[in-house]
Amino acid sequence: MYKYVIIFFIIQTNIGCTSMNKNTTNGLTAPKAEKIPHKHIYHDDVRIDNYHWLRDDDRKNPKVIDYLNQENSYTDAVLAEQKPLIDNIYNEIVSRLPAKEQSVPYKIDDYWYYSRYASNSEYPIYARKAGKLSVDEQIMVDMNKRAEGKGYFQSNYQAVSPNHEILGFSEDTTGRRQYSLYFKNLQTEEMYADVITDTTGAIVWALDNKTFFYTKKHPVTLLPYRVYRHELGSNVADVLVYEEKDNTFYTSISASTSKQYIFINVGSTTSSEVYVLDANNPQGQFKSFLPREVRHEYAVEELNNNFFVLTNWQAKNFRIMQTDLANSNNKNQWQQVIAHDESTLLYAMQAFNNYLAIEQRSAGIRHISLYNFKTNKSTVITAKENTYTMWLGFNPQQNTDTLRYSYASLTTPFTVYDYDMVTAKQTIMKQNEVVGSYKPDNYTSQRIAVTAKDGVKIPVSLVYKKSNIPLKQRPLLVYGYGSYGSSVDPAFSYSRVSLLDRGFIFAIAHIRGSQANGRSWYEDGKLLNKKNTFTDFIAATKGLLQQGYGDKHNVFAMGGSAGGLLMGAVINMQGMLYKGIVAAVPFVDVVSTMLDEDIPLTTGEFDEWGNPKEKKFYDYMLSYSPYDNVGKQDYPNMLVTTGLHDSQVQYWEPAKWVAKLRDMKTNNSLLIMRTNMQAGHGGASGRYQKYKEIAEDYGFILKLVHSLNNSSTQIKEPIN
Repeated sequence: MYKYVIIFFIIQTNIGCTSMNKNTTNGLTAPKAEKIPHKHIYHDDVRIDNYHWLRDDDRKNPKVIDYLNQENSYTDAVLAEQKPLIDNIYNEIVSRLPAKEQSVPYKIDDYWYYSRYASNSEYPIYARKAGKLSVDEQIMVDMNKRAEGKGYFQSNYQAVSPNHEILGFSEDTTGRRQYSLYFKNLQTEEMYADVITDTTGAIVWALDNKTFFYTKKHPVTLLPYRVYRHELGSNVADVLVYEEKDNTFYTSISASTSKQYIFINVGSTTSSEVYVLDANNPQGQFKSFLPREVRHEYAVEELNNNFFVLTNWQAKNFRIMQTDLANSNNKNQWQQVIAHDESTLLYAMQAFNNYLAIEQRSAGIRHISLYNFKTNKSTVITAKENTYTMWLGFNPQQNTDTLRYSYASLTTPFTVYDYDMVTAKQTIMKQNEVVGSYKPDNYTSQRIAVTAKDGVKIPVSLVYKKSNIPLKQRPLLVYGYGSYGSSVDPAFSYSRVSLLDRGFIFAIAHIRGSQANGRSWYEDGKLLNKKNTFTDFIAATKGLLQQGYGDKHNVFAMGGSAGGLLMGAVINMQGMLYKGIVAAVPFVDVVSTMLDEDIPLTTGEFDEWGNPKEKKFYDYMLSYSPYDNVGKQDYPNMLVTTGLHDSQVQYWEPAKWVAKLRDMKTNNSLLIMRTNMQAGHGGASGRYQKYKEIAEDYGFILKLVHSLNNSSTQIKEPIN
């Protein structure tokens, strides 16, 4: 096994909850968590969790905080030798970003709206111009000023009132995704006294310009479950207009593109329901568009008081129907617009006066088709590359034949197009600048297929830099997710260039559990089929090597959240296939988490993983849960990351996992954990700060790689 040259570092502690175990092989002292047995009993099955004590819902227990700090100190020590390289990678990444950046303006009524980054700033400025783009701008809100003095800051929503006089915006200062709402008078520049806490961040205005709707989160589970009506500047108490009683469903709010209707959207991972309200009558009652049905998912879009319905009713990959509100409750009265296609999965739609724009996926590629209402024919927007991703942009006007959409590939930066739906003329409105010497033609992206354990063909997207170095001699990094039907599309990354320039091949395994090949692809990777996700990833890695992509001695894997679960399952199954693993905010204590309905988001995911209160799901989950299946075996080198305030995957899951791995593993592999003590599930906030975490991930990987030219040194500098 490859040996590491690492500085000596010893941490001393007198904290009673932990003891220190010296690693004499590497001369480093790794934290060793104390074992305090905690018994879990369910279905007459007894599980002993020696590290349950690391759970602290309040995140204030000094022993727990001290342990996490010890792990951070150990990680600092292990990576100290790499610090110059990590700093260099960070500087490389941020040097590719333009110092100033602005979004493509969009027009609503007489105003042009956009966001921009001032020179070297962390957060956006939201601004507008009246009438013409040549006039002076009005800064609506500068998030850099709002973020001053805050360790974490995130704003996920901004909404201007219909008369353009009031701005509502959200802020999260903990990383828990619990947003507070604030309001500013854009005429007087004064802030309103109204502040609403513990929301999802979304704001939907009624057409009276004073009433808006928002969604509250449950104080314990953080499930969005209540919708309230608020009258700005009024002393009237907020009115609860909807409460979701089923804790397996999530609640959100939105408005139709025309702004004439307000929607309450309620959904689980398998069913949905939409409630509709005339935005001219905010005091009215929301009406169910169609009552929920088991395994029926739908979404609606409105055009001139007609409603298009994206539905999986008798259509696994979805189809599009049309109806009016009077007949919305009767599916048999709906009229079909776009038929079901076994080879095409429909994702989203936007309605224009003459066209229906549809975001869809076929042959694994996400792209856009246009349905012409006059000819009843569809056309597809084409691209020159063979592996790419395309998605609908923000289109606030329906009375137009211009569609705004976005495009990217593994080599092409994020690009915004305006597309003339009549002439098919495309205009680039903006392509993200990559400062420096980056040229797409110096890189190759492609799509291949590998064979899964059961014979199914797994698509893999990959990218690498053109070079004289043979592909089979290069380091290989395989990325995966494979849950919730979420597909990792091939898109450009500013940071990834630093790996590609050092000879890496980067691959995305489009494994089951995603919807890369349609809805069945998702269903074959969830519930009692979940293990397909893991075996697909292993097969993708082996298939890449068999086809000549990558050096088998320098194979790495990376995944986050549910992709961290993937990493955890894979290392228990065939961990030594990989030289190193990066598991970000990993969901690894599956059984315990899914049995605890007080943990945020648990109940909303029973349709994804199963409810372990049913024995068949309990047994199946237990058979793959990474934490429960850690054994006395060799494990690859690992970097695990988490956030103390993570509301999606609680910090104690990766913390317990690392403690157990360190105790059980039989080899001398490296195992380090980084806890961001101020962040949540999304990691550090800010335009630049997030790249510090990525640079550390890359520094860890590069620490482990044999040089392409000399096996006794590391890769530090880019290849030619």
